[in-house]
Amino acid sequence: MRCFLHAFLLSAVFTFCSLLYVFSKLVSTFEDGEVKEWGVSWQGNRHRSSHDTGHLLRKGPGPSGLRYRKDEPDRCKSLSVSYWNPYWRLPADVCGVNCFVESSFRERSGSEVKKLNDETSHLAVVACGPRLEETLIMVKSAVLFSKKPLHIYIFAEDDLHDSFKTALDSWPATVRTKFKFKIHAITYPEENASEWKKLFKPCASQRLFLPLILKEVDSLLYVDTDILFLRPVEDIWALLSQFTPDQLAAMAPEHEEPRIGWYNRFARHPYYGITGINSGVMLMNMTRLREKFFKNDMTTAVLKWEEILMPLLQKYKLNITWGDQDLLNIIFHHNPESLYVFPCQWNYRPDHCMYGSNCHQAEEEGVFILHGNRGVYHNDKQPAFRAVYEAIQKYNFGEDLETALLDSLEASLQTTTDTYCGRSSHLFTKRLKQSAISVQ
Repeated sequence: MRCFLHAFLLSAVFTFCSLLYVFSKLVSTFEDGEVKEWGVSWQGNRHRSSHDTGHLLRKGPGPSGLRYRKDEPDRCKSLSVSYWNPYWRLPADVCGVNCFVESSFRERSGSEVKKLNDETSHLAVVACGPRLEETLIMVKSAVLFSKKPLHIYIFAEDDLHDSFKTALDSWPATVRTKFKFKIHAITYPEENASEWKKLFKPCASQRLFLPLILKEVDSLLYVDTDILFLRPVEDIWALLSQFTPDQLAAMAPEHEEPRIGWYNRFARHPYYGITGINSGVMLMNMTRLREKFFKNDMTTAVLKWEEILMPLLQKYKLNITWGDQDLLNIIFHHNPESLYVFPCQWNYRPDHCMYGSNCHQAEEEGVFILHGNRGVYHNDKQPAFRAVYEAIQKYNFGEDLETALLDSLEASLQTTTDTYCGRSSHLFTKRLKQSAISVQ
């Protein structure tokens, strides 16, 4: 009798295991078919804007740009999805789509993720007056350290167009393969062109109209002419994928230390956060920006980008000091959910070191983007900033980056230690060394 029971139990276990195996094969077949079936639906959904009511929301291109609403947990990411996970057969709205299918799709989307990683970064700059050489050095720094293609949009006064084209076309062919460029005329709305052009520095307010001019461009990194990239452009471009569904632009704070902040001490208009924001480096999802309806203090109605700019200027033109940057501060003061604030090492200015080091992220990781505002590349006020500019200016394409650029720069920085920024100059070369070694 005992032997019979043993035989029966063994038979039952064998039968159960066989059924499990058959069932797993059926599920695997179902998965293959369902993924294909869902593929069309997924591709269709992933192009929704942040205004859609569905669960999938787009941060950037490709699968890695898909996110859920910020008030919902990403269950598919946090759960270990397997054939026996009780969540895999829940309704589609638990995870946006079936968790099991989504997990399979993510595992199979390597080619699409690779395509995202190979995408072009779009960079814009506005140059008027004596800004030709400074702009070319900025572009040179961007091209030097980037390993992925760049598309550069140069907005310049008409008399600068030929000079830009001649200079960029003269760069070595191996360098020219890394980027494309297009030169645009300075363009403002006809009825207010003169007022916009004279706002703050010549042509500076052009950046406000880039989403309306470059309508075919989805996302864009705008930088001032006095920017130097110490890290590849694609690294800041990758921050687009960190935007929440509501965010459409990214900038750094104007100050890290409120005691030396300008906006919190002197501004006569609304501004973002505690110390305001600096617009010298501005990353934009321009598709979202064009679609957004902005809250404001002029009317109870929400306004689109092209509708809000001129009324804001008319209301605050007697109270603003920094022109278009002040207008951006006013806009994001009323729409703080729309702004992604990145750390100060992505927009490192003399204010971060001239009174003592106050950019803690740079102290830990180094400076990623150097912003030489107030003309410090061309005067003796901040010799450490000028040393970086001149090192990139003197570097010849094709030379060894470590010996021709880094060694000479470090030697120059040693002579600047009598200034606060000079004592922090090791932060300038910390990331630059890694960028040079990587691209070399």
